Amino acid sequence: MSDIEDEAADRFDGLAGDFAALGRASTAKLVADVLRRRIAEGYFPPGTRLPEDAIGGALGVSRNTLREAFRILTHERLLVHELNRGVFVRLLTVEEVVELYHVRRIIECAVAREVTSPPPDLDALRLEVKAGRAAARRRDWQALGTANIRFHQELAALAGSTRINEIMGGLLAELRLVFHVMADPRRFHEPYLVRNVEILRALERGDGPVAESLLGPYLDDALAQLVQAYGERAHTNRDRTS
Repeated sequence: MSDIEDEAADRFDGLAGDFAALGRASTAKLVADVLRRRIAEGYFPPGTRLPEDAIGGALGVSRNTLREAFRILTHERLLVHELNRGVFVRLLTVEEVVELYHVRRIIECAVAREVTSPPPDLDALRLEVKAGRAAARRRDWQALGTANIRFHQELAALAGSTRINEIMGGLLAELRLVFHVMADPRRFHEPYLVRNVEILRALERGDGPVAESLLGPYLDDALAQLVQAYGERAHTNRDRTS
């Protein structure tokens, strides 16, 4: 075997370790998917500490794999690591909620504004309206909130941009953390189902400016409700500690 072949063989020998790392990364992504879904469903509400031993044991994964999953979700701004305390589900501040809605307004209104003729495929938006109606009939307000979030994800997808889809996915994942502060999820989610239908109808007509004019107040109203809920929670917490 030539010196060049020997050198190439040495390089390939190192791939065995890389392959093992790929396996861990793939498992970590699956674990992150499980935890992300649990966080979105409210199983781990904001402020909850995620103990490594309990979660790793329940999922049957190593500490290193779990920590990699934690890193993924921390990068997505769903978790936060506190020195000497552990990993917690993030609890957003009012300022972060305001910023979140500011970015949503920029993206969603811009996407709606660009619609000048009926988009070729609005089936995904229609499906989320249908899912929202079904959830409301079941009085499943968590599912209604999920349908509402997916409606906005599909609205942003009308831009046909992978990057916008990724940004909106991250924003809406954070938004699920915010929704958990609402003491009455029905009062928060149900009125927006009707407004989703109005936006859909405008898009079906190809009337982007009308859809944008509906979206602006829609997002402003939702933000005002959330800010009020944050204020009420802070007031309650002060009463408990006084």
